[in-house]
Amino acid sequence: MISIPSFILKRLYVKNSLSKYGDGFEFKLRNSLGSGYAYKMYPLILDGNTIPLLSTFFILDAREVSFAEVDQENTFTLAINRDITIRSHNFSLEPGSHTIVMSFEVPGLGTLKFDFTDNLSNQLD
Repeated sequence: MISIPSFILKRLYVKNSLSKYGDGFEFKLRNSLGSGYAYKMYPLILDGNTIPLLSTFFILDAREVSFAEVDQENTFTLAINRDITIRSHNFSLEPGSHTIVMSFEVPGLGTLKFDFTDNLSNQLD
């Protein structure tokens, strides 16, 4: 099975996109590596705390899709050179530096995992 190093996967994260949103936070991913999809999502880990799948979503065509809904029939697709927003509800962040770990299952590649650290500004959504 092919392995993709996390330092390459980190390039998916759009720097400085971590921001407050309603009762939670959001950030953006941009895929410049090549189109692909995941058939299983794992919970985000924020500063060592696991965020439930039911509280985390990706925004596709203005619709929030829960990480818990992702399966073989309803995939998480990262089209090439398009932004996708990842949003978590019920999990407020204080301004400052935060580390997020994201992982998912991709056909032919297995579990892909990467982390990034970014600063949340004082701005509200």
